[in-house]
Amino acid sequence: MTRQTGILPDQAISALFSNGAISSLKALDTDQIQPASLDLRLGAKAYRIRASFLPGKDCTVEEKLERFKLHELDLTSGAILETGCVYLVPLLESLSIPDDISASANPKSSTGRLDIFTRVIADRSQSFDQISAGYEGPLYLEISPSTFPVVVREGSRLSQIRFRKGHTVLSDAELLALHASETLVATAEPNIHNQGIGLSIDLTGDENGLVGYRGKRHTGLVDVDKKAANSILDFWEPIYNRGTGDLVLDPNEFYILVSREAVHVPPLYAAEMVPFDPMVGEFRVHYAGFFDPGFGHADAGGLGARGVLEVRSHEVPFILEHGQLVGRLVYEHMMEKPQLLYGTDLGSNYQAQGLKLSKHFKA
Repeated sequence: MTRQTGILPDQAISALFSNGAISSLKALDTDQIQPASLDLRLGAKAYRIRASFLPGKDCTVEEKLERFKLHELDLTSGAILETGCVYLVPLLESLSIPDDISASANPKSSTGRLDIFTRVIADRSQSFDQISAGYEGPLYLEISPSTFPVVVREGSRLSQIRFRKGHTVLSDAELLALHASETLVATAEPNIHNQGIGLSIDLTGDENGLVGYRGKRHTGLVDVDKKAANSILDFWEPIYNRGTGDLVLDPNEFYILVSREAVHVPPLYAAEMVPFDPMVGEFRVHYAGFFDPGFGHADAGGLGARGVLEVRSHEVPFILEHGQLVGRLVYEHMMEKPQLLYGTDLGSNYQAQGLKLSKHFKA
């Protein structure tokens, strides 16, 4: 069954390539199309820029780039992106999408867990990570590593894009009904409001009392394309439960924590993590917001998968308490079931996860 509105699944994204709505300077990687999104790849050049910017409705990105670029980096053999600096990279993929299809972008899970701040920019755009229906033109990625310096190269995949047609978001009533039949989050009393379902923080820890990790400063390099290449303790400070049930977030420090609830995204739906409420606290949760169809789905090997939370406090220390609501999941209809689900179909890195760092660190 195919809906008239919804998130485009993998087979529809493939069709966008076939009909020229998506094009690329290089052949697609075999695993680049995900169940409900497309991984975006860095091009051959990066530009160190003075500051982040948006082109605005009357300018292209290239026109603004001429004003703000400082120097150019060649990515063909790899280059180091330093913390505290802002870079802009033209992507290999470009768009010429129909008037009834829009798109949004988000960092990939591994990108968020490395505290790499990324945002997609399109020509004449007035907001980050949002691509208007009918857009025709190039795509660019703003990159700013916050905790670790990283090595990237042409073809590195730091961001992903999701395509949608029409209104896709489930209402509160639809969420209640879906939760009753599919158990979206493992809790007896789901917090459903404002078209989302709440997630809370787990500060009890695992069997060893491990609650999470805090990123270290002044570390070595992380190569974004190399799996299991780094020792955890060289980059992370483990945080253990000391029996108080709370955690003080220090300003401008980066934490990896985990949700108290297991999360489930049924095959006919996609989800996105968004901030629970800007008035709840002075912290940001979850850079990498997309949850693909099949995440936490038992038939895809994901039973009990929890949401890993990338947390950064703002200007003041903030106390998190066990069970505190920190984010909410917004669910969207898929137009149809993807050919491949997140998890066993794809050998996904984070299916059935508990507290887990990015794939770059040795387990």
